[in-house]
Amino acid sequence: MGELLRLYVDESGDHHFYDYSKPEHNTPSERYLALLGVAIRKGVREKGHVYLEELKRDILDSDPDNPIVLHRKEIIHKQGPFKILQDPKKEKEFNDALLEFLRKLEFFLFLVVIDKKHHTETYKKSAFPVYPFALTAMLERYCGFLNYFNHKGDVWAEARGKKEDRSLENAYSYIYEKGTYYHESPFFQRALTSKNIKIKSKKANITGLQIADVLAHPCKMNFLHELDRTPDPPSGFAKDLCACVRGKYNMQIWKQKVRGYGKVFIG
Repeated sequence: MGELLRLYVDESGDHHFYDYSKPEHNTPSERYLALLGVAIRKGVREKGHVYLEELKRDILDSDPDNPIVLHRKEIIHKQGPFKILQDPKKEKEFNDALLEFLRKLEFFLFLVVIDKKHHTETYKKSAFPVYPFALTAMLERYCGFLNYFNHKGDVWAEARGKKEDRSLENAYSYIYEKGTYYHESPFFQRALTSKNIKIKSKKANITGLQIADVLAHPCKMNFLHELDRTPDPPSGFAKDLCACVRGKYNMQIWKQKVRGYGKVFIG
């Protein structure tokens, strides 16, 4: 019997379609939706939570009764509880500690990026909802990973809104019960411990979701640069984050191929 894992999922971009003939909509944030999944073993997950809380307490003065939750946009803009990072020394201390935390923590990444412009041009009015579409591609890779190593796992995602959460829950349940074009339902049922996806609030202080929140955008932009979809790679701390987790993507075990396994582009 293998180990128990949990996949934490967050997004960069949104599920809306735009008029991509307009330059203002033909940007990475509006054209591409990315889902990032962070898979962590149960024992590692517990140790990681303790370490991250210590980091936040020591550097950000986080209160155990009202813990600070890592949120990429607040960190970048040094807002709210991250206002302390306006001090360059504190910012460097925090950045170094976070990179060290991510470097040492064992986890596996699954990144799916969808070109919504290509998707709408291809399927027009029959275009699939892109968030469930991306989730399908991610679950196929995650369950393939679990089945290969005889592991089991479940999936938690960050709440986005009642309508959006319901759509995600329905998509997950359909995959579990009916399978996909490439895999029949037993493929998923052997791997997954629950027939339901768990939707959790950002405020819940869940370590895996915080890691996914911090990494989703820089990992998306780095992948788009690798594909020549953006002219410039991430820079500064975003570049450091991408370098830190470069070796954590799921891969084909024999040839160590990441593309199609840990990184998937649909376009």
